[in-house]
Amino acid sequence: MTDRIDVIIIGASAAGLMCAIEAGKRGRSVLILDHANKAGKKILMSGGGRCNFTNYQVDADNYLSHNPHFCKSALSRFTQWDFLALIDKHQIPFHERDHGQLFCNESAKDILNMLLTEAQQANVTVQLNTEISAVHKQGNTPSDHSREPKPSDGYTLQTNRGNYHSASLVIASGGLSIPKMGATPLGYKIAEQFGIKVWPTRAGLVPFTLQPDDKTRFADLSGIAIDSLVSNDRQTFRENTLFTHRGLSGPAILQISSYWEAGETVSIDLCPGIKIVEALKTLQQQRPQIQLKSALHHWLPKRMIATLLTTLPLEAPLQSLSQQQLEATEHTMHQWKIKPNGTEGYRTAEVTLGGVDCDALSSKTMESTQVNGLFFIGEVVDVTGWLGGYNFQWAWASGWCAGQYV
Repeated sequence: MTDRIDVIIIGASAAGLMCAIEAGKRGRSVLILDHANKAGKKILMSGGGRCNFTNYQVDADNYLSHNPHFCKSALSRFTQWDFLALIDKHQIPFHERDHGQLFCNESAKDILNMLLTEAQQANVTVQLNTEISAVHKQGNTPSDHSREPKPSDGYTLQTNRGNYHSASLVIASGGLSIPKMGATPLGYKIAEQFGIKVWPTRAGLVPFTLQPDDKTRFADLSGIAIDSLVSNDRQTFRENTLFTHRGLSGPAILQISSYWEAGETVSIDLCPGIKIVEALKTLQQQRPQIQLKSALHHWLPKRMIATLLTTLPLEAPLQSLSQQQLEATEHTMHQWKIKPNGTEGYRTAEVTLGGVDCDALSSKTMESTQVNGLFFIGEVVDVTGWLGGYNFQWAWASGWCAGQYV
């Protein structure tokens, strides 16, 4: 068995690296263990290789959790501005896209290199290619939380590279999203081993698949993207919807997918903000002979009109349309209904919904309230952000908070 280490962190992730840096700054000896052959793989692939590392506007409302208040403490103590100060320190060029999203100008490698540099300066050891087979706790148990810790208290980890012993153990192992990147349920299993509740998990920020008939019908629309307002009973997002050869994707669909339940119908406004009846009446006066389908080309691609709006009198000249038909056209364009067959699942999901119960953790420290010295941070926790840098900000914030106390 190796010498005792103050802090072992499972996962060389965004959250894990941030926690390690902060703990190292406090003079703690820190070892990060990861089964992958490279640190921060998800950082490198995120944002199309440019890493959408945070957002100018961060609020608890941008997160889903069974305890919606839990994330407030961490997000308020390590904000997007704190992370931007770190970006500025390392002189990483970045730019803003829609909705306050911030991306690297050059490469996501800039973010990972920044974190690894900070970790090195804090004397953090990162050990890759390390498979963890078992975790054991010595000393304090949940029932004797008040007892003074002894030097023998702590955690022993059995791995393919020997055993490691630490006073504190931090789980930053991530969720189940994108298994080809090495995602595993290890963090959830450790929580359950120590009697900590884990909410059921499912894929979030993920494309929809279509019912077989719809998939065939919409096959020719693959590659078309339109500005849209996508909604269900609980949430609404205005972004692009993209038709793919498998179903529906694009930012609006990814966002609503986190709020979608199996069997539910989604409503899509194909022309948000446009008063169709008024616009068509104006065209009736200007060009009464043109067909409805030609008039609708002002707003939608021809292929979409022919495929999605088949219930409308597309061949009829505008002058022949009644008020009722004009209103039906507007209704159809603003409330196109689709019932997804499902989602593409963890294979392409950007995040995992559910996870370690927030009520079992301290919102200040991220430590288990049942098992002392055991911390959970990042995606493994039941806090899931919207698309747009929010999940990275949760990783930075939760990792920073735990780093002050491990």
